[in-house]
Amino acid sequence: MEADTTSLSADVSALDFALMARVGAGDHQAFRQLVERHQHAVIGTVAKMLGNPSEAEDIAQQVFLRIWRNAKRYRPDAKFTTYLYTITRNLVFNETRRKSRKKEVSSDAREENSNQLVEANPDGKPDSELLQAELQAAVDAAIAALPETQRMAVVLRNYEQLSYEEIAEVMDLSVSAIKSLLFRARTTLREVLSSYLAE
Repeated sequence: MEADTTSLSADVSALDFALMARVGAGDHQAFRQLVERHQHAVIGTVAKMLGNPSEAEDIAQQVFLRIWRNAKRYRPDAKFTTYLYTITRNLVFNETRRKSRKKEVSSDAREENSNQLVEANPDGKPDSELLQAELQAAVDAAIAALPETQRMAVVLRNYEQLSYEEIAEVMDLSVSAIKSLLFRARTTLREVLSSYLAE
């Protein structure tokens, strides 16, 4: 089973490398294919990081624009997804810093978004689904409140299923530093969500 997963992963990487070679030669069709293959993952990661789905598409466009511009210089030293998430990380961190400089505290917006998730449920929905929506909103808010590096590590590990080694490459940290970030993040999340976990 593990051999199958490894060969599948190698096939995926080989296709990404082939597409990037074509993109480097100015192939718009290959670029479109690359975007279609990875845009959902990028948008999802950015949305989880910034807590704002509408901003996520703008940042994702910037990510792919950078990939298009730098395609000629791209070298397949690591998986394409590592390269992709490194660009995503840089743009997300730049955006967070820009916002904090502008003193736009987005926690209020995040709370509104979280509340919307729960309130948007039509009346008469079963209690278990309402509770599930409420829990999801609480989890999203708890992740959004984590420090930037912890949040990125959690999103890449739990939502994008990256290995510790890949996350370490993306974040330019050691594997032990990533494990430490994830341990601290999970401890915080357990504390914050303890009332839900106890139910």
